[in-house]
Amino acid sequence: MMSVYELKPRFQSLLRPLVQTLANCGVTANQVTVFALLLSIVTSLFIFLAPFNLTQLLVLPVIWLVRMALNAIDGMLAREHGQKSNLGCFLNELCDVVADVVLFLPLLLIPELSSTLILVTLFLFIITEVVGLIAPQIGASRRYDGPMGKSDRALYISLFIIVINLFNDIIYWGNWTFLCLSLLTVITVVQRIRNAIKEVEHV
Repeated sequence: MMSVYELKPRFQSLLRPLVQTLANCGVTANQVTVFALLLSIVTSLFIFLAPFNLTQLLVLPVIWLVRMALNAIDGMLAREHGQKSNLGCFLNELCDVVADVVLFLPLLLIPELSSTLILVTLFLFIITEVVGLIAPQIGASRRYDGPMGKSDRALYISLFIIVINLFNDIIYWGNWTFLCLSLLTVITVVQRIRNAIKEVEHV
């Protein structure tokens, strides 16, 4: 299945001049990674601490887009500017998962949504990343397969937030939306496992 992740090379091409400028200024990949996590935490705290209304959630699509750019930038700094490190490997994977969780939690504030379903969906998102990280242990590459990879999740949830702000009545279909996202995530987990095993068997 098609994944937003497949558009990453084009996205990186657009960011390459900025990455070169950051590298020239002495900015490191690890600094960008940590900054992306801090930005996610501050955003989530802002939503939780302010009196809640749906319009506040519109900041999330913006932050997800910024995070996608930052994730691409830290990877390019590491690979293309000789900044790969063992610490960077841990920071990249750990900060990404924590930031995803932190930015997803404000959805619990929407009263029309089932908190249980939201938490189950979040759990499945985490499992997806764990499976991707396990793949190298059997000799496969780090798996980023869709249809519910990190970029896909950000896109679909961003669209959901925008739509419920434009058409409030649609929010009552929110639980069905997240049920569908959960099912797509299960498919993603299975697909990543199958593709990782297939990759190893065909070596």
